[in-house]
Amino acid sequence: MEARGIHHLGVAVEDLDEAVATYERLFGAEVEHRATVPDQGVEAAAVLVGTGRVELLASLGAETPVGKFLASRGPGMHHVAYEVPDIRAALTDLRARGAELIDAEPRAGMFGLEVAFVHPDAVHGVLSEVVAPV
Repeated sequence: MEARGIHHLGVAVEDLDEAVATYERLFGAEVEHRATVPDQGVEAAAVLVGTGRVELLASLGAETPVGKFLASRGPGMHHVAYEVPDIRAALTDLRARGAELIDAEPRAGMFGLEVAFVHPDAVHGVLSEVVAPV
């Protein structure tokens, strides 16, 4: 699998409004998208910082993946997302190369993307996401 580049860095936050304001004040970030995604248990804001993108993730509840992450680790770096041209081909290639996948098939992600996650054990402890525009 060859990624086009890093699509975004995911950061788990306790308070989304406060985090957005911090990124705007400190780094001149601009909100690109903001959405609540109940089936993923998050409210998220994608903020542009120069040519980069940070996805700020606030949990909708303690039992959601981000809620569990915040409870065990606190706010901070959650995942790295890599943009790929063909997500199904990327998953096939990752599986063939021995990567443990959390998502065997892509699913609808935020902001019009198809997404799939790679288990952190496969990538030296870093939760990784592959994304592709729908």
